Amino acid sequence: MRITRIQISGFRNLKEINLIPGENFNIIYGQNAQGKTNLLEAIWISTGCRSFRNSKEKDYIGFDSDEFNINITFEDEVRTQEINYRMVRKSPKNKQITLNGVILKNSSKLFENFKCIAFLPEDTELIKGTPERRRTFIDLCYSQLKPRSMSYIRKFDQLITQRNAVLKNIITGRDSEESLDIWDRQLAAAGSYISCMRNQYVIKLNRYCQELYSKIAGGAENLSISYQSGTFPPDYEYPEFPDTQMTEFYYKKLKNSIPDDIRLGYTHTGAGRDEISLRINGLSVRDYGSQGQQKSTALVMRLAQAQIYSEEKNESPVILLDDVMGELDESRQNFVCSIIADMQVFITTCNHRAVIHQCDDIFEMHEGSIVT
Repeated sequence: MRITRIQISGFRNLKEINLIPGENFNIIYGQNAQGKTNLLEAIWISTGCRSFRNSKEKDYIGFDSDEFNINITFEDEVRTQEINYRMVRKSPKNKQITLNGVILKNSSKLFENFKCIAFLPEDTELIKGTPERRRTFIDLCYSQLKPRSMSYIRKFDQLITQRNAVLKNIITGRDSEESLDIWDRQLAAAGSYISCMRNQYVIKLNRYCQELYSKIAGGAENLSISYQSGTFPPDYEYPEFPDTQMTEFYYKKLKNSIPDDIRLGYTHTGAGRDEISLRINGLSVRDYGSQGQQKSTALVMRLAQAQIYSEEKNESPVILLDDVMGELDESRQNFVCSIIADMQVFITTCNHRAVIHQCDDIFEMHEGSIVT
């Protein structure tokens, strides 16, 4: 997958960007607050995902603009495609997105067609942050391979919200325990699917990350990643797809937790309580890992994500490296570049000389514009 043209105006501080990137490594350099990260963010939201800054959509529009427009042309293994993304300040909820000239009702079609992987300075939160951060990472990785899985994740979130609302009504006497059953049946089906999905992906992730981490650590340390279900026991044998036995187990788990759920006021069991365990030489990376180990673990998780997608889909994603390479020493830069060498890469940095990899395409950003 390759981006062949990027045109952006009015997105944050970006002004009339018209960029024809190279097929492989592209460096975008400049001082802080010139728009480098904004450029990568504009590319990222064109995948149909939320901003990696967790920004509100209304904040996408620049202070001195009434609207923003993003136009991205890209090539996949089959054809050339074009994304147009527009939002007007007066009606930010009525954004207009088109793919190949067809107006989209939502961004799911973008997610199915345009794939990026973003490496960010805050990726260490994958290690240090909450279990939700790690669950979201796994869900996104799997959904990039099988986009329809995203509908199960959205449905699960909606069902949890509904069930928790019923629990609060039970506490106040406005509802009965029996009214939970309709939500528990649906949660058991959606949650079982998500459990299978996460278990399958973590098995792959562990295999790739073990090999990558061993290389980056010179064979001195072993990284292991495992799935810890909030529903099923550690020795549970997951089917490829949820079966009746699995969904019934999940359903009974929900039913047995009702007294505690009513006492707490929320659902405290199920896929919403899953965790991804990360260990180096048997010790938790989150609790006992050094800063260097945590950074290296986050790095190999992203590299594994790129490798898994490339090998399973026989097509490489677009790689976005936001101010990451400058933090790596020469050996780690070489290691990263060796993994993503055949992919199209966008690297932002304040000092392009700090990036040792040879890049034929180097662009300077100043005050939201590409300096020609």
